[in-house]
Amino acid sequence: MAIRREEVGRIAELARLRLDATQLDRMAGQLSNVLDFVAALNKLELSGSEPGTFASPEGGLRADEVDDRRLGAEAATREAPESEDGFFLVPPIVENVNP
Repeated sequence: MAIRREEVGRIAELARLRLDATQLDRMAGQLSNVLDFVAALNKLELSGSEPGTFASPEGGLRADEVDDRRLGAEAATREAPESEDGFFLVPPIVENVNP
């Protein structure tokens, strides 16, 4: 299923995205590929297939197990480039321009 460039433009407008002509064409192709993939999935014959499960319905979740292992501040900051009193030192992200 092909999606037209105008439709991509409208979607971009709704999402408040600015796309140039090249980006519109590329996005139209990518979205068309996604829609083609979904259409192919819809054609699969799945009657008689059991739904997949990731957890056994008979057994519940395991009980929490106490783990006495701890990572102390000294061990955590041992290999850090800079640390002080058990804390990581990092450069400021936002500097105060007007004190």
